[in-house]
Amino acid sequence: MDYYDKVREASDAIRARVPQVPQIAVVLGSGLGDFANTLVDGVSMPYGQLPHWPASRVIGHEGRLVVGSVRGRTVAALAGRCHLYEGHDAQTVTFAVRALGVLGTKTLIITNAAGGVNTGFSQGALMVIDDHINLMGVNPLLGPNDDRFGPRFPDMTEVYSSRLRRIADLAGKDLNLLLPHGVYVGLLGPSYETPAEIRYLRTIGADAVGMSTVPEALVARHMGIDVLGISCITNMAAGVLSRPLNHAEVMETARRIRGQFIALLEGIIGQL
Repeated sequence: MDYYDKVREASDAIRARVPQVPQIAVVLGSGLGDFANTLVDGVSMPYGQLPHWPASRVIGHEGRLVVGSVRGRTVAALAGRCHLYEGHDAQTVTFAVRALGVLGTKTLIITNAAGGVNTGFSQGALMVIDDHINLMGVNPLLGPNDDRFGPRFPDMTEVYSSRLRRIADLAGKDLNLLLPHGVYVGLLGPSYETPAEIRYLRTIGADAVGMSTVPEALVARHMGIDVLGISCITNMAAGVLSRPLNHAEVMETARRIRGQFIALLEGIIGQL
């Protein structure tokens, strides 16, 4: 069984368990998985029950797919993802996005917990991703191209849809929430960056830094899926504040902005 067949088998397993194909999918970052619990009439599928589906073993990534309704729209919520730093290859990391694309999903909202590189940001801010810089050292499109997924050389002029970014701004405005925009840099991890690396990233135009999102966004665009990216600035990056970084701070900040984050996602989906 080749990679496409495995993706198709996982997609078929989802289709068999849900009454309607989700046109919208949301990937939930570290500590942000509570959104999955808000879906109306949600059908919950632990990743271990889906064929070939990779599991995450990182704290803050529950590991289940929930398909349900948000403001009358059928939505798939991925409560947890796997990462390159866990030792997975790029095809494994992007397997979920591939399966949802084959299923028929047309819009992907990717969220993450990120470090704030831009010193104008505050901890707990929700940043709309305008563009990204891939410093992970790998591209999930590497290797032979399968035309059933998409073209050999996909255009990346607009990875993050300008239409979806405008919708996010409108949803934020309805909540009296001013959403900063910025450039997200993806690094391999799992160690946090050094202060020197953060100064370098700021110099090349980074506003936020994290260890996910980029592979998923590339694969989604390869498949013609529209992408919106949202970073929760859960901590300020190394050297911005005079204290060490830790994952507990990431989880605590995500918990604190839970209500705001869920309200924003519901507002965006309601306007799609």
